[in-house]
Amino acid sequence: MRTRPIRSAAVLVLPLAITLAACGTEAEPAGSREAAAASSPSTASSEQAEAPETAEDFLDLAEKAMAEESAWSFSVKGEEGLTSQGQKSAATYEGTVQRAVGRAALHSQGVSTSSKGKKKTEELYVIGEAGHLKEGTAGWKAVSPADPEMRNKADDPIAVIHEFRMYAQAAGGAVKVTEKDGGGTVELRVTSDEQKLSAVQQHAWAKKAKREFEPTAEQLRKAGIPVDDARLTLSGLEEVLVLDAKTYRIKSHRLDFDFLIPYNGQDMAFEQQVTTENQGVYDGRIELPADLRR
Repeated sequence: MRTRPIRSAAVLVLPLAITLAACGTEAEPAGSREAAAASSPSTASSEQAEAPETAEDFLDLAEKAMAEESAWSFSVKGEEGLTSQGQKSAATYEGTVQRAVGRAALHSQGVSTSSKGKKKTEELYVIGEAGHLKEGTAGWKAVSPADPEMRNKADDPIAVIHEFRMYAQAAGGAVKVTEKDGGGTVELRVTSDEQKLSAVQQHAWAKKAKREFEPTAEQLRKAGIPVDDARLTLSGLEEVLVLDAKTYRIKSHRLDFDFLIPYNGQDMAFEQQVTTENQGVYDGRIELPADLRR
């Protein structure tokens, strides 16, 4: 879905953020970690005795747990909408992501559907510092993973660990830790009530929401609707990372936020929710298809 002239509503690109900074970090091979653990039983028993308490404790354990496998598979569902003068334009997205651990490799594919039922497929490979994108029936094209537009093309489901660590370490950072499902899961949660964006824009979670909104904001600007960061209101935000309470592996992640955009004496309302669920270990190797390796 691409931009077209906007009257009372908009046709939106569904932005899904990709943060590959964590991809480049080399992970210690699982075998060497297991050998080290086996040779140091006192260390293992000491770790068991020290139950995690803080958000950073849980994030450290989650990082180690996700590094135990070479790759993971995730499902992604997203929806967003823009409401103006009582009319709403919406889009949904469903897809999958395979993410390697210990090397920069990610493969995502999915389909977006507009409120009018128009579908568009999309597939993205990121291997090292190179990216390749295929949209609809068009051929593959080379893209830069560092490009802001590409960062909104797919999710990096493991990078949320790094992002939540940033939230926890920031001055005034408030990541709430809660046991759920009778102690079966642990939720790490960041929330914000209605506030001017200018009042919270220094927070990493607010910057993330703004980055997700930016493609739509650019569409609005091109349609003659001014979008001024100083006048934007973040009407609500909730980001939740769910870990298995025993293994500390990621179970799911959800980002849900809303913006109010003043226009002609009224507010346009933008809303987005993206949910990622861990589907388990991915046994395949993430590499470019044959027609891109020629």
